[in-house]
Amino acid sequence: MDLTVRRARPEDYDAVAAFTTDTWPDRGGDYIPRIYHEWIEGDDDGQMTFVLDAGDGAGGTPSTNVAGICQGVLLSEYEAWGQGMRVHPEYRGRGVALALTDALFEWAAGAGATVVRNMVFSWNVAGLGQSRAAGFDPCTEFRWATPTPDADAEPDLRVTGDPDGGWAFWTASDARAHLKGLALDGAESWALSELTRDRLREAADEGRLFTVQDGGTRALSLRNRSYERENEAGASETWAEYAVGAWADAEAARALYRAIERDAADAGADRTRVLVPESVRWVSDTAAARAAVSDEPDFVMAADLTDEPDDSADETARGR
Repeated sequence: MDLTVRRARPEDYDAVAAFTTDTWPDRGGDYIPRIYHEWIEGDDDGQMTFVLDAGDGAGGTPSTNVAGICQGVLLSEYEAWGQGMRVHPEYRGRGVALALTDALFEWAAGAGATVVRNMVFSWNVAGLGQSRAAGFDPCTEFRWATPTPDADAEPDLRVTGDPDGGWAFWTASDARAHLKGLALDGAESWALSELTRDRLREAADEGRLFTVQDGGTRALSLRNRSYERENEAGASETWAEYAVGAWADAEAARALYRAIERDAADAGADRTRVLVPESVRWVSDTAAARAAVSDEPDFVMAADLTDEPDDSADETARGR
């Protein structure tokens, strides 16, 4: 059966929805059918959505003529992000994910990226294995802290919005080392990119940067964005998202979380999420600061696009 990688089209919706709607039914289902048309609208030089076209499909029905889908997004001049990798159940085990990933790597490298990363939920064992087989290597892991917005929250330490002090702290912090310099991207949701000094300065100018300072800078966070999401009851909620939470010790963590709680309330948020490194230190500091934390971590994988094999190496040299 001939399989062809091509750009996704609006008319692929029914085929894509047919094999993604019931993905992870015990976890609320897949987001792709809900946002497909909006998702592919952004396809241009900085984004591309790929499908694997199976022609008439296995059985000759429209619902099986797309064997898989994935999307690539440029986050910076040198960073790309891969997301939305899904494979039709009837085509699993046939190298569909590898073909899509090769197309993603080729597109990203052609756009100037030197690294492409993706995120895999820690419970998605199949997705983890698929990513490794496709050429991604382990990068980092994180968890979501979810402190409750509170307009009356009072930090015990001084909180400022100092971008230079924040940058000096971040570059020398254990959190940065653990996260490989990454934080939530400022534009692409559910994506991580390198946190830059310019982002801290922009956040400071807009009142979204929080640095805990007491005998030096001891903690850092910045509000990334606010967005609306339906809760389980179908009601709309406002979320405030913070790109990263980093601190030197438990005392600084408490002050940082109080600052986040107050800021989230001021921003009109009902709920929050803060990306924090995944380890017993940061998770236990979060718990000690009386902030809730997600039950499971998420994993980030990365592929070095500059590491091209020579002519004598076969495709298995990169696991692709």
